[in-house]
Amino acid sequence: MTEPVFKSDFLKTLQARGYIHQITHPEELDAAAAAGVVVGYVGFDATAKSLHVGNLISVMMLRRLQQAGGKPVVIIGGGTTKVGDPTGRDSSRPHLTDADIAANIASIRSVFEIFLTFGDGPTDAILINNDDWLSQYGYIQFLREYGTHFTVNRMLAFDSVKLRLEREQPMTFLEFNYMLMQSVDFLELNRRHNVTLQMGGSDQWGNIVSGVDLVRRVDQKAAFGLTTPLLTTASGGKMGKTAQGAIWLNSDQLSPYDYWQFWRNADDADVGKFLKLFTDLPLDEITRLEALEGAEINDAKKALADAATTMLHGGGEARKARATSEKAFELGLATADLPTRQLLWVGTTEEQERNEGKAFDRRSAEALLKASELSPSLGQARKKIQNEGVWINDELVRDPSRTFGRNEADAVVTAFRIRLGKHGRIVLVKPV
Repeated sequence: MTEPVFKSDFLKTLQARGYIHQITHPEELDAAAAAGVVVGYVGFDATAKSLHVGNLISVMMLRRLQQAGGKPVVIIGGGTTKVGDPTGRDSSRPHLTDADIAANIASIRSVFEIFLTFGDGPTDAILINNDDWLSQYGYIQFLREYGTHFTVNRMLAFDSVKLRLEREQPMTFLEFNYMLMQSVDFLELNRRHNVTLQMGGSDQWGNIVSGVDLVRRVDQKAAFGLTTPLLTTASGGKMGKTAQGAIWLNSDQLSPYDYWQFWRNADDADVGKFLKLFTDLPLDEITRLEALEGAEINDAKKALADAATTMLHGGGEARKARATSEKAFELGLATADLPTRQLLWVGTTEEQERNEGKAFDRRSAEALLKASELSPSLGQARKKIQNEGVWINDELVRDPSRTFGRNEADAVVTAFRIRLGKHGRIVLVKPV
C-alpha cells in the first residue's frame, strides 16, 4: 500500500520517523497543520508515581507537534483515573484514593517539562487536569447531555470492549463509562482551548474515534484522531517491560544508569526504529547508524542510549552512565556508580564460635540474584539461573544452589557483581 504524501512538516516528520498507524481524516489534518497552529493533546492517567517507556512514544509525539509549530496539551487524568481505562486488561484497575491520585500527579508532571516547552506563547505547552470538568458533572446531567450520542451496539464493537468480552472476562459498568469520559474530554478541550487533535496508542483507537465523532456531531467542528503503531520489541515483548519490571522515567524510580543500560541492550533489529522514535538525531545520521553491522552495531546502541538518556536525564548523567557501563562490561571493573544492594551476611552463633566470633556465611546463587532485585523471588531467580544464565563476579552460573560466600578462602570478597544475561544489568550485592 502506497503511503500518502503529506504537505505539513508535522505529518511528514511523523511519517518519516514511524509514528503513524491510523488517522481519522488525513487530508483535512494535513491541510490544517500546513495552514496554521494545530492544538493537539494526549491523555495520561495517574495510575503510578512515574510514567514508563511505554508512555514515551506519546510524549514524543507531543514533542514532534511542538517542533513542527503546533501547540501540545498534556491532559493528566485526575478524573479518568478514578474509573480506570479497561483497554487491554482482563481485570479492573485497583481503585486509588484522591490522595493517591494527587500524589501520582505531583510525581509525574515534572517529566513533561523535560520534553516540552511550557509557557503562555501560541505554541507553548499547557498541562490540564480533566478532573476540573469531569467531577463537576452530576450523573443525570452527564447522561442527558452525552449519553444519547453513544450506542451500546457501537461501543460493544470496539476492541477495548469486544476483546475483553470474548475472553469471557467481566467488565464493570464503571469501566464501560470510560469511553464516554474520554470523549467528553475532547469536547471540553475543543471548547476551552481549541484542541482539534487527539493522539495516542493504537489500543486507544476506539476511544479516540468516539471523541472525534462527539466533537463533530455536537459542535460541528473539525476534530482529528491519530494513533501510533503498537510498539513491541523485535523479540515480541511489550515495549518497556523487562525481566526486572517497567522502565520508569522518574529517576527516583529508575536510575539514569539503568535507563541508559535499557537502551544499550536494545535488540539489533530495534536500533533504527528506536533512534527515530525516541531521539532527535537527524534521519541521515540514523540511517548511517542502523546500517552498521557486526560488532559495530554496539556503537549505534551506545548512540541510542546516549541520546535517549541525555534527553531525559541530561548529558552529564548520560556520560556517567556510559562510563560506568564500559568499566563494568568492557573492562570488567567494579565501580561505585553501579546500583548496589546490601545483604545481611552474618553466620549462625555456632558458625561464629567455630570461626572465633568472625561473621561467616555463604549464600546460594538464587539468593544473591534475589538480593540484587534483578528477580522478585527465589523461585523466579531459580528459573532465570537455569534458563537465561547469570554471571556472578563474571563467572557464568547455571546451578541455583551453588554457594558463594566469605570464609577462610575468599574473605576478601567485598561485593558480588550480579549480571542477568550476557548483556544485562549489573548490580553489586554487598555483604554487611
